[in-house]
Amino acid sequence: MSEQRIALVTGANKGIGYEIAAGLGGLGWSVGLGARDERRRETAVAKLRAAGADVFGVPLDVTDDASVAAAARLIEERAGRLDVLVNNAAITGGVPQEPTRVDPGTVRAVVETNVIGVIRVTNALLPLLRRSASPRIVNMSSSVGSLTRQTTPGAETGPISAAYTTSKTFLNAVTVQYAKELHGTGILINAGCPGFCATDLNGFRGVRTPEQGAAIGIRLATLPDDGPTGSFFEDAGPVPW
Repeated sequence: MSEQRIALVTGANKGIGYEIAAGLGGLGWSVGLGARDERRRETAVAKLRAAGADVFGVPLDVTDDASVAAAARLIEERAGRLDVLVNNAAITGGVPQEPTRVDPGTVRAVVETNVIGVIRVTNALLPLLRRSASPRIVNMSSSVGSLTRQTTPGAETGPISAAYTTSKTFLNAVTVQYAKELHGTGILINAGCPGFCATDLNGFRGVRTPEQGAAIGIRLATLPDDGPTGSFFEDAGPVPW
């Protein structure tokens, strides 16, 4: 079995996911770029390969059982195991998102990608992660999902959002439940907030670069074996739940 570390990053054809893949590739890892859009996925693969990274495309729609199963088979056939899974794919759901105005279908679609998609992908890849000597799962979340910050007067938590924000709170809770179930297995799973980055997810209104946002994901992907699990971090340290 190769000693080269193997990672899969979902939603990796652009933005923060792309930069996480680039960062892990820069460490000498072999990185699967998971993405739905074939053209964007292959363009990203070509760009990273041109920069010297060992990357490969993984057709992946996190909302589709068959697509996720096929991605797991591709990883197994290529590497036989998976060392790191970064669940980065996410959508905002657009506007309006005030709870009195939001379309329930919008909430459903956001949760399907941001939460159920994470569960679907994680469970499909767990058998391969269990074959790793140091398996890691990183769920890219957001500090807007922090109930503590949302209920702290004067805290900056972004616009009112009954879909995106609440999906991240849901994701954080799911992360904790995985950590409880996987305790003692050696699989470390944590949530990471990249900060308010300028990506097409927010119309490029963010104040941080995607590369800056990727730093927390790379940090959690490369934790030592005695590192934390079931925790929530941003660059400055732990984020309150």
